[in-house]
Order: sequence, then C-alpha cells, then structure tokens
Amino acid sequence: MNRSTDVVTLYHCVSARSFRPLWTLEEIGVPYALVMLPFPPRVLARPYLDVNPLGTVPALFHEGMRMTESAAICQYLAARFSPGELDVGVDEAAFGAYLNYLHFGEATLTFPQTLVLRYAHFETAERRQPQVAEDYARWFLARLRTLEPLLAQQDYLCADRFTAADISVGYALLLAQHLELDKGFPPSVAAYWRRLQDRPAFHRAMAAQDNAAQAQGVPTIPSPDIRT
Repeated sequence: MNRSTDVVTLYHCVSARSFRPLWTLEEIGVPYALVMLPFPPRVLARPYLDVNPLGTVPALFHEGMRMTESAAICQYLAARFSPGELDVGVDEAAFGAYLNYLHFGEATLTFPQTLVLRYAHFETAERRQPQVAEDYARWFLARLRTLEPLLAQQDYLCADRFTAADISVGYALLLAQHLELDKGFPPSVAAYWRRLQDRPAFHRAMAAQDNAAQAQGVPTIPSPDIRT
C-alpha cells in the first residue's frame, strides 16, 4: 500500500474509531489523503498489515511519523494545526480537563461498547455472550451519566469551546447510536449529541468517507453495523 509521508494520510474504515481523526481533519481544514479499507482490515485487506501489524484502524502518517491511536491522533492534529482552537494549551486552566475528556471518550466510553459489538454481533453464534453484551451496555450508560450535570450547564466539555475532546467523546456517542444505546442517553447528553451532529465538519467527514469508499471500491456499510 502506497502512502505519502508529507501529506497527512489516514487509513480508515467507515465509521470505525478512525472517524475521530477524519472528523478532526475536517474541522481543521488541513489537506489529507484518505485510504479506505474494508472492515475488518486484518481479514479483508491483508496487505494493510504491512502498514499496521495490528490490522486495526486508524493509521495516520505525517512527515515520516506513524500513529495508530485515535484519541492521540486527534490530540496531535489539534496541537499541530489548531492551537488555541481544537487544542487546549498547557497554560490554559482547562488543560487537565481537556486531556481527561479526550481520553475518557476512548478508554471509558468506547471500550465497553467494543465488548457489546464483539459479544452481541461480531462473534459467531456459538461464541456470542448476550449477558456480557448486556452488562457492558449498562456499564457504558452508567459512565455516560457522569456527563449529565456538566452538559446541562455548558455546550461543550471544556475550555468554553468545541475541542478535540468533544470529537473523542462524540465518536463514542456515534458508536452508541449504531448500537441503539442512544435511547438511554440522559437529556443533556442527547442534546449535546445533536449539537455535535449539526457541525458542518461532521457532515463533511460523513460525506468524505462515503465518497472515498465508493471511489475506492470499498463497502459503504458502517463498520459497527457489520454482522456475522
């Protein structure tokens, strides 16, 4: 698989975790190359293992550097291309909150949903564990409730503006919508999710992945919707 190390190059599956850096790129407006892969790429795009031996997305290349963690990529892009806007600087009072919510989106909110996906949908019928999936769905919704009082008082998570932390948490809400867990969103979280979906860059990122998938001959079905 060819890649440029000068232009930002993102390897992506439709609506997978790699949507975080794609959305970030659209918010910033930096030029990028988008390489679409079928899901799961470790099975359906074996040459991708030369790009990322784990076979997971995202993989981002820029100026000879490779990154594979979605929240870290958002932090990198925000700091590199959007200081004082998507990024929160170390001298800002909200710096700690920014880092906390940036990683909360992946470590606390997305992780339990991956277990719901695996044990309710991705495993073969004989290996599915409905009770495990139900337990982790409850786990996700319980952790999500910690955002309710905060978002009842402010539009975004920190720094009085939209930041990469909102993108990180926003992807977790997108994944929850695919899993039909959005019915359990507290009112202020549901309103916050609507605000995020109204952002023009969110719409551009959604269109970009669909257009690139069609152009590159990759299925456009969202990764969380694939069923065995």
